[in-house]
Amino acid sequence: MMADDIWKRDEIQSPCVKICVVHPEARICTGCLRSIDEITQWTKMGHEARAEVMAALPERRAQLQKRRGGRAARLKRNV
Repeated sequence: MMADDIWKRDEIQSPCVKICVVHPEARICTGCLRSIDEITQWTKMGHEARAEVMAALPERRAQLQKRRGGRAARLKRNV
């Protein structure tokens, strides 16, 4: 057994991608898509709770992809 094997656990790893920015409206991290509560509780969560969070993440991506109108919207505001 190698020394590193001691630190390996059979658990769901964090989805963190080290892009930690909370979206102001969706209130989720733009990197991993978890809420602040999910991020802070991750180490205390059991396997089932982590699995539930992981299952919910893909559908959260759409919350961050809402268009704001781009250049056309900015031009309308400046008129």
